[in-house]
Amino acid sequence: MGLRTPAEYVESLRDGRQVMFRGAWVEDVTEHPAIRRAIDHAAIDYRLAEEPATRDLFTVGIGGEQVSRFYKVPAGPEDLLARLRAIEAATTEGRTVVTLVHEIGTDALFALLRVALRCDEQRGTAYLPRVEGLLRRARREDWALCVAQTDSKGDRAKGPLGQADPDQYLHIVARRPDGIVVRGAKLHTSVSVNANAMIVLPTRALREGEEDYALSFWLPVATAGLKLVASPYLTGRRSAVEHPLSAEHKMIESFTWFDDVFVPWEQVFLAGEVEFAGPLALAFVDFHRFTAVSYKLPLVDLLVGAAGLAAQLNGIDGAAHVRDKLARLAMYAATVRRLIEASALLGHREEPDVFVPDTLTVNTAKYHFAHHYHEALRDVQDIAGGLLVTAPGWDDVQSADVGPALRKYLRGARGSAEDRLRTLYLVTDLAVSDLSGYHEVLAVHAEGSLEAEKLAAARHFDLSGKIALARRLAGLDA
Repeated sequence: MGLRTPAEYVESLRDGRQVMFRGAWVEDVTEHPAIRRAIDHAAIDYRLAEEPATRDLFTVGIGGEQVSRFYKVPAGPEDLLARLRAIEAATTEGRTVVTLVHEIGTDALFALLRVALRCDEQRGTAYLPRVEGLLRRARREDWALCVAQTDSKGDRAKGPLGQADPDQYLHIVARRPDGIVVRGAKLHTSVSVNANAMIVLPTRALREGEEDYALSFWLPVATAGLKLVASPYLTGRRSAVEHPLSAEHKMIESFTWFDDVFVPWEQVFLAGEVEFAGPLALAFVDFHRFTAVSYKLPLVDLLVGAAGLAAQLNGIDGAAHVRDKLARLAMYAATVRRLIEASALLGHREEPDVFVPDTLTVNTAKYHFAHHYHEALRDVQDIAGGLLVTAPGWDDVQSADVGPALRKYLRGARGSAEDRLRTLYLVTDLAVSDLSGYHEVLAVHAEGSLEAEKLAAARHFDLSGKIALARRLAGLDA
């Protein structure tokens, strides 16, 4: 098949999956109003792959067949940069909300290719053919994929064996001739309720004795015992005028419960090889942090653009302190963009022919974005003004009783009162709403914490070489 239409993608989700939303099981996710908004949002990936203006960016020829570009294993910097542009374009179409139904799953597949090969070579396993088989099938059928990685963890100061409840980390509870049975829960599973298949990865490095927790596999979302509790955050009806970004766009996360789920051996990629749990988790974030910064680009660009537009309509774009804030926002956006592009250009090739973003640069890019994001919001809020949270509603502006007065007194330096209010609504949705809170938490926690990014960057920085340079120039080694 190669490519699916948006309608075919939607139809593929009518499979009896177990999804709970606000205490009730959802009979058909495509008919549920809150979940359907997330499904239609994710379908952007499929729509852009068939539209003439974007088809070349979102598709690529492999084996004589056009397939989603996201399923192209990167072979060089040009593939990573094309992937970046596609993620950026889809997220822009999604009004700063990433689609993620192709991106995160292929991040995991690229990591699995690298680690499965090493495991097979060192342990004599046969995981790589299984990974390659999943890649071919998902590419051929144009699957939407999700990834479950973060365990519930319980007492975070302790590893799996130190927990009072052994189920706080997903683990094997039975090994059978035909497969394994797993129990536990994963948190923060993005796009799970509207994906076709789920890839499961370990969340951390493990040690001897924790073999039952060294797990990776895939399974259809509609698998017996796999139960998804969908987050209600950012759901509910909202005005498209007052919420121009979030009214029609939503990504849903889930609490993912593996209630003694059976996984056939042919779908297993790791089952006890503890020394590969940490490398697999890290290999995934090499690609996923590249994806993360790629989908942040429309967000930081919009912060600059919305602040600049608000300054013009408020008549303060000539003020020195506003110019200073706009310059700071512009440098922030430019630095994030250039760093993620550099991570592609500085990448390296690993067997089996996978081109990997430069770890130091991609972690620096993610850290820089996250570390300065809240400062950028402060500048945008300062420029836009207090009407962000005190402005009247759009219905008030349209009313016969008070509308004329509102249109008179809320005019700005340029344009109409309606222009100014629409701009303020945009900035509110972007910088002070529940969508803003969503982006703020993602900045700190999604794709790894600030500390994780800092530690990853430090591990790959040549500190000993710099110390040697300092010793030489200080004359200590003369």
